[in-house]
Amino acid sequence: MSSSTITSIAGKRVAVVGLGISGAAAARLLLRRGARIVGFDQKPLHQLGAYARTLEALGVPLICGPSAFEQVKDVDVVLVSPGVPSFSALKRAEASGILVWGEVELATRFVAETVPVIAVGGTNGKSTTTTLIGDLLRTSGRRVFVGGNLGTPLADHVDDVFDYLVVEVSSFQMERVDRFHPASALLLNVSEDHLDRYTSFEAYADAKGNAFLRQEVGDEAIVPVSDLICAAQASRGLGKHVTFGPGGDVDLTDTAVIDRRSGERYDRRSFLLAGGHNALNVAASIACVTKFGVKPDAIRETLATFRGLPHRTTFVRELDGVRYYDDSKGTNVGAAVTAVLGLSEPRIVLIAGGRDKGGSYLPLVDALVARGRGAVLIGEAALAIDKAIEGRVPTARATSMREAVLAAQKFAISGDAVLLSPACSSFDMFRDYKERGDAFSEAVLKLGAR
Repeated sequence: MSSSTITSIAGKRVAVVGLGISGAAAARLLLRRGARIVGFDQKPLHQLGAYARTLEALGVPLICGPSAFEQVKDVDVVLVSPGVPSFSALKRAEASGILVWGEVELATRFVAETVPVIAVGGTNGKSTTTTLIGDLLRTSGRRVFVGGNLGTPLADHVDDVFDYLVVEVSSFQMERVDRFHPASALLLNVSEDHLDRYTSFEAYADAKGNAFLRQEVGDEAIVPVSDLICAAQASRGLGKHVTFGPGGDVDLTDTAVIDRRSGERYDRRSFLLAGGHNALNVAASIACVTKFGVKPDAIRETLATFRGLPHRTTFVRELDGVRYYDDSKGTNVGAAVTAVLGLSEPRIVLIAGGRDKGGSYLPLVDALVARGRGAVLIGEAALAIDKAIEGRVPTARATSMREAVLAAQKFAISGDAVLLSPACSSFDMFRDYKERGDAFSEAVLKLGAR
């Protein structure tokens, strides 16, 4: 089957590997386009969620269990969910010339080529920036899809009518792209993450940078100013480089975001989003939407009302002069460092830990030395983080979120912030980062005054 033909999927045999939200959306799209599909997942059937059960009700054969992936064979295309790393049968399929796509690659083959795609990537800040870009475009009266890694698969909406597609893209989703062509691609930052999946930091960065590969003259590649890693990735395509951050095309000062291309100035005091990291997200968003005709008044209107997303440095409450923030989405060291350094309070009590994802905790230690009052450590990574700290700031251990919040309250004094920014995934103690953040907020709201 030609990789350039989107209509030839009808009648083709497709293996859908991984039956979560992304895989199930891809399977539904394939069914609508007449493909013959089989679903594969390493979990037993009774442990799969509603997405897989829906496919079963549609008559899709499901092969489940620990050895399921090794039964992928005799197909024309393999559709791999982003959470599924490579496996031996997949490598054999690729070596034999069988097409291997992800859900984003599949979906973009079925959307109208006239609808611009905006891809938002980076280790941290993707979801906030994706959502903000969507809001900026909507304020300007555009019909906008906002989703991707953010939670809503594009495959479920290829038949809907949109003026723009704003797609958050993860490194996993960009591992296998062939025709994915964003008119505007943003790479907000690249710091160590997912080194339990990638062989090196360079391999992780290259996966992120695959979003730029098909860009052409006339497209835009938006990257942080003076960031050599992001600039090198952007240079893999032909898009025009547009920079954001202090000294960039969209400049960032202590008081304003200034679009040097037009001279427009946006007062940071009018933004609802707090923190220096969010000011960078604003600058990146402005750098993006100007290409699509969004006017300064629409930008100001949106920034005056945009509150950001839950579990991303979200203010929970103030008690005894201490402000409590939920940044449970800070699932890697870079995100936690950004949160610690970005808060306006002079001293931070950090709650961190969870399932280790590989990489060094030393950047977090440096941030704690600069801003930390203390650290409360939880989960499987508590010992490793404590060893990295080596007594440079006071630490405590906790076995539950309630215990962690109580310990943090004891550390903090009036004027401080208590920040949950774990630098780790949640899966040792919680279902996901949302459950972890909710547990933190619940514990904080139950605190009594000292």
